[in-house]
Amino acid sequence: MPAPEEGGMTAVRNGKAEARQVLDSLPHPVLMVNVENRVAYANLAAESFFRSSASFLTRYDLDHYVPFGSPVLTLVEQVRVADSSINEYKVDISSPRIGKEKVVDVYASPVVDRPGAVVLMFQPRTMADKIDRQLTHRGAARTVMGLAAMLAHEIKNPLSGIRGAAQLLEMSASDDDRALTRLITDEADRIVKIVDRMEVFSDDRPIERAPVNIHSVLEHVKRLSKSGFARSIKISEEYDPSLPPVYGNRDQLIQVFLNLAKNASEALADTPDAEIVFSTAFRPGIHLSVQGSSEKVSLPLEFCVRDNGPGVPDEIRSYIFDPFVTTKTNGSGLGLALVAKIVGDHGGVIECDSEPRKTVFRILLPAWRGQVGEFEGEDVETAGATAPEEEA
Repeated sequence: MPAPEEGGMTAVRNGKAEARQVLDSLPHPVLMVNVENRVAYANLAAESFFRSSASFLTRYDLDHYVPFGSPVLTLVEQVRVADSSINEYKVDISSPRIGKEKVVDVYASPVVDRPGAVVLMFQPRTMADKIDRQLTHRGAARTVMGLAAMLAHEIKNPLSGIRGAAQLLEMSASDDDRALTRLITDEADRIVKIVDRMEVFSDDRPIERAPVNIHSVLEHVKRLSKSGFARSIKISEEYDPSLPPVYGNRDQLIQVFLNLAKNASEALADTPDAEIVFSTAFRPGIHLSVQGSSEKVSLPLEFCVRDNGPGVPDEIRSYIFDPFVTTKTNGSGLGLALVAKIVGDHGGVIECDSEPRKTVFRILLPAWRGQVGEFEGEDVETAGATAPEEEA
């Protein structure tokens, strides 16, 4: 039978081991710094977040990992002075060491029985902010829907009169004037086509959905792309073959990925080793609140279109899914807005991560929750959509 002191030491060791297991199980990065701001502990999530092992992290002070003058350093000092927990929200700790777009909420607390020691927990805001932006994109799309419905009524009718008058004038016009009447009819037709594209946004009817094999969709998009706009571009796949079906409309999903593939191919115009990668994965843990309901919808299916082009300009990255936002000289800025609308109609979200040589459009969608046997054996090679005429 162990002595009382030995039993007590064993209990302490067991307690420390359990505490480490609990901290390592947390999905958020946790650091503990001592009175000199030296990192004394890092959990597994912190190793991944800071791209270093715990043994490496504990070699340096906190200011080695956060930018110079970071609010995190001030927060640590405030916790020591107040001897109480303090939180700081939307803190940008981006740096070349840990990467771009590292915006976090920081929760700081003093450590009991360790004077001057402070525990920091970082909660990345990336997904929350992107979902917030996604809801903003949907609001912008609804605004365009109302505008499109109004334009269709107010513009198409007078345009038909203008076009008809130009055709009548053409019958009695001279050769020189006939060129002008043809210009009028051609421009009237062009405006009608623009209005027709915008009318897509005013279609708020429920979409017809069924279980869809997303890999069949992506292979169809790949064939269309390789036979047209991406003929000289390498297209690769990184598929998870065990994915369940997505609950969606096959033709609209084809249109979504065609838009994204065409955008990627145009961005790769001056890239010598141009490549587009389609990838699929299962990402549990992503849930989205549904307006007017207490239910949260799970979005476990992740589909990405990645290219190694120059990237999306910083000045439009936050607005890239808004209507009329484009970097193209002759672009209408409706392609990605349409993609966002279709994804939103499917109950999903789309986001864009971009840096030089790596731009990723990531779509999160719900899985089909029916019987597996109802999907097996269906013909998944149905008719698809045509390549988009114009993108954002």
